[in-house]
Amino acid sequence: MDTERPQARSREANERLHAAIPGGAHTYAKGDDQYPDDCAPVISHGRGAHVWDVDGNRYVEYGSGLRSVSLGHAHPRVTEAARRELDRGANFVRPSILEAEAAERFLASVRTAEMVKFAKNGSDVTTAAVRLARAATGRPLVAICRDHAFFSTDDWFIGTTPMAAGIPGPVTELTVSFPYGDLAATEQLLREHDGRIACLILEPATQHEPPAGYLAGLRDLAHRHGCVLIFDEMITGFRWSEAGAQGLYGVTPDLSTFGKALGNGFAVSALAGRRELMEQGGLRDSRDRVFLLSTTHGAETHSLAAAMAVFDTYTEEGVTTRLHTLGQRLADGVREAAAGMGVGEHVLVRGRASNLVFATLDADGAPSQPYRTLFLRQLLAGGVIGPSFVVSSALTDSDIDHTIDVVGQACAVYRKALDAGNPAPWMGGRSVKPVFRRRA
Repeated sequence: MDTERPQARSREANERLHAAIPGGAHTYAKGDDQYPDDCAPVISHGRGAHVWDVDGNRYVEYGSGLRSVSLGHAHPRVTEAARRELDRGANFVRPSILEAEAAERFLASVRTAEMVKFAKNGSDVTTAAVRLARAATGRPLVAICRDHAFFSTDDWFIGTTPMAAGIPGPVTELTVSFPYGDLAATEQLLREHDGRIACLILEPATQHEPPAGYLAGLRDLAHRHGCVLIFDEMITGFRWSEAGAQGLYGVTPDLSTFGKALGNGFAVSALAGRRELMEQGGLRDSRDRVFLLSTTHGAETHSLAAAMAVFDTYTEEGVTTRLHTLGQRLADGVREAAAGMGVGEHVLVRGRASNLVFATLDADGAPSQPYRTLFLRQLLAGGVIGPSFVVSSALTDSDIDHTIDVVGQACAVYRKALDAGNPAPWMGGRSVKPVFRRRA
């Protein structure tokens, strides 16, 4: 294992970030509390599957841009598409023809949808979907899948988390929850709140494949009780198929939301769905109008051009298949390395091959933030930055081999900590922390 890399400039930059930005980052999942003490690189730039910090250290990167950069940083086809638009203007007083082209391109791939509206963030479109469902049904309650980590920065979701400060209790009371994979429990919830639940919102798949018949059964259940079914495809979009999980599993929701990989790092998200619902937020409908989405920057031309280039790249180059192949190779190698060091029951790789996460368990088999801290620190020392093992298509076989080698060395240290009954000597300071917590 390499010795720890010099990070004096990163530490200085982190201080500057905290002085000017609450939390030191614009996304809580990127906060330095998610990394070992004094071991949180501040990024200078990236290319392909690698990033460099402000100290000049190079890393193989996983989970790039919180899963948004699935083609690798500065992908030439995507950046060239965006660059072509920069000299043509980014935003106008009327729609650009590019908006029609991007919408048509999206709908040609996501054939389960009839209309689409673009925005900048995932939260924009999930909240718009919830608002539309409430308007269409005339019902107040939102049912979220309690087994899924995140849906929106808006009150209807954040009020259900430990970080609910600033959100009135009556708002939180309008959100209820159901378990993933359990149709009977969901039907019971719908009966308990008979005629009051506007929608069911969930990720169609996460670390485990949906049980046989579950998604189709959930759609039937929602419709039988007069609810709108919403698929949050922020993560599954592109990584499961170009048309998301709905395209792979053949189940059509009423509404679905896309983002992350849609722009390969450029800011673009999408709300898509049935024309009957979507038109209620338009100008050609006789019902009461819904303020669906009205964003100044939602149709920024270079982001839409980037999204079209992403679609074309995935389709023409078979990117989804490559992500699965790379992820499977990495998962197999990590599991073998962990088993070889005697920690195969403590360092676990989970999830679909294109969307791998890892778990760090203590001697009793319980999830452990201290052991996660140890593991992350060893990865960073070996030149791997990996809050997850989510791959990008820019990774090479050499990158994967290097990662597996570093994991093996990290697992050797992990074994020492288990034998000692205490990971603290290898943590280098305080433990990493969960994002959702009440106190700093």
